[in-house]
Amino acid sequence: MGTTYKPGDGFVFFSEISKIDQLGTTLVSKTLPDGVHPSHFAIVLHLVRTGDGVTPLSLASAMDVSKATISHSIQVLEKRGFIETRPCVIDARSKQVFLTPAGRVFCEEAINAAARTFNHILSDQDRQTMTDALPGLTVIRKLLEANREPVPAGDGHSDEMGRIAAMAILGGRSPE
Repeated sequence: MGTTYKPGDGFVFFSEISKIDQLGTTLVSKTLPDGVHPSHFAIVLHLVRTGDGVTPLSLASAMDVSKATISHSIQVLEKRGFIETRPCVIDARSKQVFLTPAGRVFCEEAINAAARTFNHILSDQDRQTMTDALPGLTVIRKLLEANREPVPAGDGHSDEMGRIAAMAILGGRSPE
């Protein structure tokens, strides 16, 4: 009943996830307005899911990007009228990010465009495969979120499986 985890399984697992992400992101990017990148859409979607009033620093942390990157993305989204920044009511040195009504409309339209595309290409069996995979993917995501720091060499952990996973995440390049 139990399957044996073999060397190389980690590589294949993370390689498949990486390629799925790449292909899905590219497809979604083609449904977005010119000049709006999937990373910008991810910020708007995050604000829809978690609520308004987050600081740029907490947004950068949630998106796993630098403060400079999030600042640029915020400027792009503000220019489009999708978000606005306001002084923080608790700490006047900081800002808070809020979705505008136009940002909510953009998010809904982007979700609908992506959904139309995915609904066109996914069969019922494909949807079931995705539904069945979600619990396991959630476990792996939570595990990775809880372990964001690398483990130093010589700590007694086996390096081979981690090396295989790292290679998959790096797109097949050897982690050096």
